Amino acid sequence: MTRTRKASTLTSLFSALALVALPVFSPVSAAGPAEPQHGIAMHGEPKYPAGFNHFDYVNPDAPKGGTVKMAVVANGFDSFNPFDIRGVAAAGISTYLYDTLLESSDDEPFSAYGLIAESLETPEDRSYVVFNLREQARFHDGEPITAEDVKFSFQILTTKGHPFFRNYYADVSKVTIEDTRRVRFDFSDTSNRELPLILGQMPILPAHYWEDREFGENGLTPPVGSGPYRIGSFEAGRSITYERIEDYWAKDLGVRTGRFNFDKITYDYYTDDTVALEGFKAGSFDFRVESSAKNWATAYTGGKFDNGTIVKEAIEHHRPTGMQGFAFNTRRDVFSDPQVREALAYGFDFEWANKNLFFGQYTRTDSYFENSELASTGLPEGRELEILEPFRDQLDEAVFTEEYTPPETDGQSGLRQNLKTALDLLRSAGFEIRNGKMVHGETGEPLAFEILLFQKSFERVVLPFKNNLARLGIDVTVRLVDSNQYIQRLREFDYDMITQVFGQSDSPGNEQREYWHSSTVDAKGSRNYMGVSDPVVDELVNMVIQAPNREELVHRVRALDRVLLNGHYVIPHWHLTKDRVAYWNFLQRPGETPKNGVDLNNWWAKP
Repeated sequence: MTRTRKASTLTSLFSALALVALPVFSPVSAAGPAEPQHGIAMHGEPKYPAGFNHFDYVNPDAPKGGTVKMAVVANGFDSFNPFDIRGVAAAGISTYLYDTLLESSDDEPFSAYGLIAESLETPEDRSYVVFNLREQARFHDGEPITAEDVKFSFQILTTKGHPFFRNYYADVSKVTIEDTRRVRFDFSDTSNRELPLILGQMPILPAHYWEDREFGENGLTPPVGSGPYRIGSFEAGRSITYERIEDYWAKDLGVRTGRFNFDKITYDYYTDDTVALEGFKAGSFDFRVESSAKNWATAYTGGKFDNGTIVKEAIEHHRPTGMQGFAFNTRRDVFSDPQVREALAYGFDFEWANKNLFFGQYTRTDSYFENSELASTGLPEGRELEILEPFRDQLDEAVFTEEYTPPETDGQSGLRQNLKTALDLLRSAGFEIRNGKMVHGETGEPLAFEILLFQKSFERVVLPFKNNLARLGIDVTVRLVDSNQYIQRLREFDYDMITQVFGQSDSPGNEQREYWHSSTVDAKGSRNYMGVSDPVVDELVNMVIQAPNREELVHRVRALDRVLLNGHYVIPHWHLTKDRVAYWNFLQRPGETPKNGVDLNNWWAKP
């Protein structure tokens, strides 16, 4: 994501989140009428005052102009609708075409300020929110953005959009148009304090444009948006260029000053990352985020790097890195037993991989909320223990007595002791070795599964893992598919094991339902990739969403983290607290990088 990491989500498939009646006076909340405010923080007060000129991490004098080209490694795109579960949307659509009611800042845990909405009103109990829309807010065709468009957007996204929206906005009970530029949302659960902010993240779509169109069948017809760019030229599946709108209605707002500076932004599609890397070094595109430790250590060399024509930087960030790992699909019988899942984790040798594949660049991940105060550590105590205590009879005793740490190797006996531990766990789960194969003692079914990949470069991580498990008689196959097929299989939960990233923000909330709540386990297209369905997790997710303040949020998230780790739903991988970027030196960036890290939309081109 570029604008905010909140709800990031399936980070690779979503880049943004995405409400008519006669005018009436607003009903009065039990908490009394609310005063208009320019911004809102999840907890406490927002950092920036009313009428602020720009965010601290942008250059307000950044010149407009120039073109930046980027690469996408994928098998193309077939849609300009990023909010529908069908098709594969072109990169950048939601970020550049659609404005939202509020804009989040990148240097606070979770605060948002008026964009389409000039102000918002919400009482102390946050039982409703009213958005007052800016008079100058316009769609690209010149039509004003009205309360009708807001209500329409809510309705279309939660009924015909990606299932994510239905879960994310599940606690909205009513939408009321109070006048042309005033719309109210009432909530069924007044403990869900995040709702005013996440409704502010909703992309606003033009009701008049979609009036005679089918929402899921827009294909490659450029839609009407309201954001800083419109679609310019494109070649189906291969390239798309966004053109900056010179008279963009929001260009002088504090939330937009110093941002979206390039005249044109182009994404070219590559099917192979090695080819893309060579294309970058040859000047085919201008900016690259490097995900491969090997590439970072060995490929960014040569005259252009030596003379500064291409700049290579590892820029520190302070955002939660979330969880990346081998994710088990517990809907499959082979992974239904947590003891089996725990055993398989002993077959992954991170220390070997970090030394031999990653040049020692990574740190092992041991939390779903890594690199933040939200991560659980040690044994539960104090308020966290109080939260977990009512669930003691439903949880493994290890939650209370053992600190979670992923298996590691000591460098002397290598993986031998780990494989012995795995064998003991598998025997305890009812498995045994017959004729060199790991089989279930009662059914005779072999322990075998498939790892689904779409990045060929990841085979070098997966194949050693496969070979380690083969020593235990476990038959692992590795299936490499193209990115489009991979996305479709993810949406259908048609896999045994995948490698997956579970991105997190510094203010977890409603998006946690999408990851782990039992209500999403059978919802095609949800991000509950592991099939988590646990009443304790459900209750902890609800508690996180309803946290009354920051301190309580931290305790509740730590408790959730601990229970998820003890469920052995993933084999944790690794993380990095720097953004590895390389770029051609005509690109300039602000002197301050926000805690959320690099955002190219704050950069500019040398005049």
